[in-house]
Amino acid sequence: MSERETLAEPLLQELDLDVEGVHVVAIGGGSGLARVLRAVQHYTDVITAVVSVADDGGSSGRLSPSLGIPPPGDLRQALLALSDGPSIWRDVISYRFTAGDVAGHSLGNLILAALAELGEGLEEALERVGRMLGCRGAVVPAVDRPVELEAVIDGRVVVGQTAVSLARGSLSELRVVPGEIQANDRAVAALRGADQIVLGPGSLFTSVAACLLVPGIAEAVNGSAAQVVYVCNLVTQDGETLGMDAVDHVDALVNVAGIRLPDVVVAHRGPIRPQGNTEAVEVDGDRLQDLGCRVEISDLADAESEVPVHEPARLGAVLRRLA
Repeated sequence: MSERETLAEPLLQELDLDVEGVHVVAIGGGSGLARVLRAVQHYTDVITAVVSVADDGGSSGRLSPSLGIPPPGDLRQALLALSDGPSIWRDVISYRFTAGDVAGHSLGNLILAALAELGEGLEEALERVGRMLGCRGAVVPAVDRPVELEAVIDGRVVVGQTAVSLARGSLSELRVVPGEIQANDRAVAALRGADQIVLGPGSLFTSVAACLLVPGIAEAVNGSAAQVVYVCNLVTQDGETLGMDAVDHVDALVNVAGIRLPDVVVAHRGPIRPQGNTEAVEVDGDRLQDLGCRVEISDLADAESEVPVHEPARLGAVLRRLA
């Protein structure tokens, strides 16, 4: 068997619903999803990341339209989060060019794009890189083609993930275009067979809701027997969720993204250092319980980080208890 054939062995075994252990599916994108993936490794080996592919910024935003593939950046981050320890492959996939025509590009993004062209598309490329990295789970794009976000904010239409994330105002509608797309079959299968589905943390509208709004994803969440857990952000996001408290976040998941009420909301209580125009997300446990959510509050912040982020081991301990 050639090296290429060995690397291309499918990761579908990671989605085998007969595997013993809690099957966790994490939905989102970016660094928030990456921290959840590191957290859930503390209590299960059966992990699927369902990743948003609406990103139109940075290296991903430059590669996706020219090559016709979903933006690879958030997918690459998820692979790295699931990889086991330091290795030369982690260094390669993490490397970012700083000069020349490739300045700003992640080498991992370029490798995924090249492998997608050499093989049968981005999913095969993800499988190959997952083998290289020794990933402890499967990384699955929410949809198999590039998509775009459109939002209605204060009555005006805002187009593009980056523009939506920066736009201030009241978001009344969010959609993924083109409308005729369908969710990745592997993502739907994983959600239907999950024991625990974790939403967030991360950009509420442009990562988490961007996944859920792909036709078939919210339906799979709503039809699953899994426990649905929402991990609330530590701080608001300037533009996207400025002024929103935890109840507002949950309300947006239900009324904008179209999912059922989360069974559990996991929120932070403890010291936090918001930056710029952001502020700590206010958590009113009584109001969340009145909605019908169980509330788990703990000190989840990473004390070593200069910016407010979840500490994976602390978050993993809470999620393990819930599972």
